[in-house]
Amino acid sequence: MTSPPAHTVSKLAVEVIDARDLLPKDGHGTSSPFVVVEFDGQRKRTHTVARDLNPQWNERLELVVANPASMVAQELDVEVYNDKRMGSPSGARKNHFLGRVRICGSQFARRGEEALIYYPLERRSLLSWIRGEIGLKVYYYDEPLSDETKPVGSDPNHAPAPPPSTEEPKDVPPDVPAPTEAAIDTQSPPLVSVVVVEKTPVQTAHVNANVEPPPSPDPTTVEAYPPEVRKMQTPACTERDRVFSRRFIGGAYGPRVLSGRFVDCNELVDRPPLATYDLVEPMQYLFVRVVKARGLRPCESPHVKIQAGPHTRRSLPGRDGGAGGPEWNQVFALSQCKPDSRLEISVRGGGPDETFLGGVCFDLTDVPVRDQPDGPLAPQWYRLEGGRDDAPVTGDIMVAVWIGTQADESFPEAWNSDATYVSYTYTRSKVYQSPKMWYLRATVIEAQDLRLAAATRPYDVRVKIQLGIQALCTRRPTAVSSSASSISWMEDLMFVASEPFSNHEMIVHVEDRSTKEPVVLGHAVVPVASAEQRLDERQAVASRWFSLEEAAAFDGCRCGGGPGGGYYGRLNLRLCLEGGYHVMDEAAHVCSDFRPTAKQLWKPAVGVLELGILGARGLPIKGGIEAAKSSTNAYCVAKYGKKWVRTRTVADSFDPRWNEQYTWQVYDPCTVLTVGLFDNCRMFDAAGDWQDCRIGKVRIRVSTLESNRVYTTWYPMLQLQPSGVMKMGEVQLAVRFACSAPFPDTWAMYAQPMLPRMHYLRPIAVWKQEVLRAWAIRMVAEWLERSEPPLGQEVVHYMLDVDTQSWSIRRSRANWFRVLCVLAWAFGLARWVDDIRRWRNPTTTVLVHVLYLVLVWYPELVVPTASLYLSLIGIWYCRFRPRVPAGMDMGLSQANMVAADDLDEEFDPVPSAKPAEVVRARYDRLRKMAAQAQRLLGDFAAQGERVQALVSWRDPRATRLFIVACLVVALVLYVVPHKMVAVGLGFYFLRHPMFRDPMPPASLNFFRRLPSLTDRML
Repeated sequence: MTSPPAHTVSKLAVEVIDARDLLPKDGHGTSSPFVVVEFDGQRKRTHTVARDLNPQWNERLELVVANPASMVAQELDVEVYNDKRMGSPSGARKNHFLGRVRICGSQFARRGEEALIYYPLERRSLLSWIRGEIGLKVYYYDEPLSDETKPVGSDPNHAPAPPPSTEEPKDVPPDVPAPTEAAIDTQSPPLVSVVVVEKTPVQTAHVNANVEPPPSPDPTTVEAYPPEVRKMQTPACTERDRVFSRRFIGGAYGPRVLSGRFVDCNELVDRPPLATYDLVEPMQYLFVRVVKARGLRPCESPHVKIQAGPHTRRSLPGRDGGAGGPEWNQVFALSQCKPDSRLEISVRGGGPDETFLGGVCFDLTDVPVRDQPDGPLAPQWYRLEGGRDDAPVTGDIMVAVWIGTQADESFPEAWNSDATYVSYTYTRSKVYQSPKMWYLRATVIEAQDLRLAAATRPYDVRVKIQLGIQALCTRRPTAVSSSASSISWMEDLMFVASEPFSNHEMIVHVEDRSTKEPVVLGHAVVPVASAEQRLDERQAVASRWFSLEEAAAFDGCRCGGGPGGGYYGRLNLRLCLEGGYHVMDEAAHVCSDFRPTAKQLWKPAVGVLELGILGARGLPIKGGIEAAKSSTNAYCVAKYGKKWVRTRTVADSFDPRWNEQYTWQVYDPCTVLTVGLFDNCRMFDAAGDWQDCRIGKVRIRVSTLESNRVYTTWYPMLQLQPSGVMKMGEVQLAVRFACSAPFPDTWAMYAQPMLPRMHYLRPIAVWKQEVLRAWAIRMVAEWLERSEPPLGQEVVHYMLDVDTQSWSIRRSRANWFRVLCVLAWAFGLARWVDDIRRWRNPTTTVLVHVLYLVLVWYPELVVPTASLYLSLIGIWYCRFRPRVPAGMDMGLSQANMVAADDLDEEFDPVPSAKPAEVVRARYDRLRKMAAQAQRLLGDFAAQGERVQALVSWRDPRATRLFIVACLVVALVLYVVPHKMVAVGLGFYFLRHPMFRDPMPPASLNFFRRLPSLTDRML
């Protein structure tokens, strides 16, 4: 959240609606609950509802937000108590605790976006017995101050007026402060933040301080702002999210756009602590900020040329600054400059001759070194020098020169010397944000008054809804009235919608498919913004009637209805934006985020994930035009959650060094970070027809990282090509997961469901989930391609694993070997038992006999012994645990043993582009593989049918024999003690080989002779 405008105060409103299924505490099977709300030292309470386990308060409590900028870091405590004064004459007994809820400040919604959310009540201690849930609406807003209201601190004798009391003091229990002036406002007087916004230059009036308005600046003076003032100049912010004024690498990404809401860009925003950049190597750069010039000779399109050692850079043509001088406002970052070299900054005119307009030289030994957290260096005016007698030099140039590292906030926007000059737009680093996507549920209920033609067959009327590239159609109607005046479907259609909703509309068509060609009976246009937002399944959404307009030809369908008249029936729809789901845009096994769409349902972060992208080595030559490229122009893309980061492009280098560090908030440790390496080809293509070439990627699961430990290693970049798997080089990454949550909370997270509760209460079918995921990926790719610099669709598709569901013999073989590896312990256990019963190691066999006797005589030791054995196995394997996060495994993927024809089939698109002979040969091979799988399925079914044949009397003699054997076993078990039976069976199983018959046992022979249904199949 940002600071409020001038003369306003921020308030937090908590609407306590009701509670459900509370625990009885008064000894009579009921409770008299009331709610206490605490925020930032302020404490308020509701009235008491007498003897009700499902109370309803419908009460609104307002709290003052002293520091709106830090509200996201605070917590709102809501506690429910049982008022023992209700029904107790003495009133001396203590109020019983019924539960509490802690809501993080990041879950607060702005007024107008709030929704009723039911929070489960939590226990205060481990031994607390709590149940139930409470319904709350929590939102914040800015309230204008009246003329009489003064900022806190202007009058020391003045105290803010207390809010109106919500209950008389006589009903307040003794252990909760009464809602009076003494109990509410005198505990911790909330501060009222007042920010005075003045004209440029930006000045900020702090709380409890009287600031004089600054004098109007002189246009001829140097516009050098103090560092402490320049830190507070931030770009425009939104009202909903808290946006830091950090613009360097790893900073916050841009928030979403809210229609019709704007905030003054000269706001006071808290500056977060600067990044330490301790995961990467510091790289020194010479920063040159060229602001503007004045007093130059008349010239067309002047530009600035910068030269330092081997680096030469040229700025864009200057813009007219209005005072007769050009403006550039560009920053250059030059690396690997020798200390004894010079920095030359010259101003030149446009045209082929590049007229020299003057220059200035700097000795690099005198350039100041800026260390964090020092403020930015103020630019200064320098007199231009040089020139000839016939062309004298006049004018000044405003520049700032300093030496810094990649942690400088000017580094992301600087023209880097590592990048090529061909297209700076495609080479700089950038932080992206995925669009905020919602599931849109459209429930088609019924239609009335449709203009249907007389038909001899049953009506087949369907509703088709289109949202952008998404289109779905209902099934046949479930009910049709006798006169066809009402047709019902009651079917849900799911879509993916992204913000802002004002740009999207749903087109609804009602079609009659009773005839050979579909007939459009009518259509309606529904704005997506009109759909109601729902956060859980308990929130009811009302349906609405939409009038159908005159049908128009659509997708080749004929028009229905007659001429004249604008009413073509009506359609009943229930539209809601589901905020309780997580919109899947990644594969489930490599998902990086499981949070629901609605921010009010987010849980607090459990830690911070830090990634340092150091460099790469051994990269190959890639790209489409070899004449334009002599080496690789590599950049990295990392994706975690909704945040994408892109490093700068290092041009013409097989061993690039980036040394860039980024951070993410971690809400679930069982997530995956994806880092991809690409070769930049778009910077050579002005038309945008080329695509960036992928080099490789690596995935790191956060749960495999130990807390607060830095992992720095080289990961191989493997890429599967039609010719086989190739190693495309290596990338060096440094990863650290700083877990801030306590250990009990982190362990408790492993017992919670991964997806939001709506996925389990109202699940979406798997095939629907895949369709929605494909639509979501396409929307994300289109969104990121509109960014600057654009992130290509080929990059997004590669990072999101679009082709994971495609058929591949290699993947099938790899999954089969994975199954064998999972069952390897069972095979090993079977071999060990077989060695025991064959007495290959007599000592071990005797010890097993003794252990078996102990477990039979003391069966209560079976479970503890097994648990102890498993714990010892875990401790033993701790010695062999992985020391670094694993990357891509060539052997696990079966990429090193795959045939060329299998790879060619894997890269064959759908539909196939191969000749008919090749497709026929592959089809025949697939039939052979399917025949083997068919035989295995038949054998498995036959074994189950033999088990059923024991009592099905298909073989009467076998069934009689089985019944007699069961009766004998029952009689023996009734007579002989079970311990003796267990010992006898165990010793018989472990008998010496000299007492064994090499032929199969009788029980196995009997089972194999049982009939199956195989002989009855065609």
